Amino acid sequence: MTDLLCGLLLLYIVAVFARVMFSWIPLSPESPVTVVRTWLVRITEPIMGPLRRALPAVRLGSMALDLSPIVLLIGLQVFRAFICGSSGG
Repeated sequence: MTDLLCGLLLLYIVAVFARVMFSWIPLSPESPVTVVRTWLVRITEPIMGPLRRALPAVRLGSMALDLSPIVLLIGLQVFRAFICGSSGG
């Protein structure tokens, strides 16, 4: 059971990371990759949304840096290390 949880946590970490990468790429609504990005948003937003509302964005001139993915990735890695131990899975 622990191995399954460790694997699922790893998949979720990859999904959050992929969502961040896709957010940097402009996609047209007709692109088949838009389906993947929509799916990634759907599975990561339940955790990232509340984090985004709780954490203020860091202003960088005319841009803002959303810290929610960084905080989520660190939290997931710490949780995974606690659950999975030093063996990593």
